Amino acid sequence: MANKYPRTPDGRYFVAKNRLWRCTDPSLDEDEKRTHIKALMKARRAVRTAQEQDDEDAIRQARNAVQSAKEALGERGPVWWDDDAPDEGGLAPHNSSYAEWWESERQFP
Repeated sequence: MANKYPRTPDGRYFVAKNRLWRCTDPSLDEDEKRTHIKALMKARRAVRTAQEQDDEDAIRQARNAVQSAKEALGERGPVWWDDDAPDEGGLAPHNSSYAEWWESERQFP
């Protein structure tokens, strides 16, 4: 992912579609991370299936499962860092505390 999507210097976010997206909690061990990623993929497939079937209850349940998996990965919910820095996920990098870094990232030689 590092090559395709720029990461903030502190490793908290990557940039895609001009938005900051929270990275997975780096303190998760590989087995735990893999378990949550599998749950996320299963939940996303369930969302797609429920949408195809136009089943609102199933869509809601599947989206809740996506949310739970994303929270378990540290990508949503409480932040995984402990320095009281706010969550800037969803902001455009140029409108965040990463604006200076983002500008330097976008400079071409």
